[in-house]
Amino acid sequence: MTDSRRVDSSQTGVHLKLEAIVRKHLSTQFERPIADHTRRAFDSIYNKLQHPKLIFDTGCGTGDSTIQLALRHPDAQVIGIDKSIARLSKHPIAEQQDKPKNYELVQAELIDFWRLAVDAKLQLWRHCFFYPNPWPKPGQLQRRWHASAVFPSILRLGGDIELRSNWRIYLEEFQYALRIAGRSSNIQELTQNGAQPISAFEKKYWHSGQRLWQLLADAPDAV
Repeated sequence: MTDSRRVDSSQTGVHLKLEAIVRKHLSTQFERPIADHTRRAFDSIYNKLQHPKLIFDTGCGTGDSTIQLALRHPDAQVIGIDKSIARLSKHPIAEQQDKPKNYELVQAELIDFWRLAVDAKLQLWRHCFFYPNPWPKPGQLQRRWHASAVFPSILRLGGDIELRSNWRIYLEEFQYALRIAGRSSNIQELTQNGAQPISAFEKKYWHSGQRLWQLLADAPDAV
């Protein structure tokens, strides 16, 4: 197995502009038009989004992690979302008798799908972000989820948040943004200890000897 690339960035800590950007997004309305194909995708699985234990696997790629989540939480409904049909088309097809029934994969723009979910007043049980693109250059800050204009929608969806990355600064920034919004979280190093990797990415990172990190944030108290 080939080694996975490590994150290369000139950034050595939380971005100095992060707080101002997060506060701006929290106080303004994001009004980009919703893509038609995402609206159709949302409508096509709307009934399954009514499950009381709803998990979003954000940026699920080939859906490896979506299957793992469905197996680990058989009483939940897991929705894997990715914008790339090329990645989703590589979804591993398990033997029919072994394939969990409690997950769906959706091709959609994440930014739009989340906002549709918020408009529909959906509340997540858990929201998973496994190894998102770190956009490690300092000038790419607002491409990171916690510094994007859609961050308030992530918060409004509620639920426990789990984020994994091989770049600790990404988690530290996400934690900082959550703190600004009044939510607490914890960061810890992930250790394999015989556990099944959540995705092919995680497996490659472990085989490469990279340090992996996990952020966990409990769901906000119900109002």
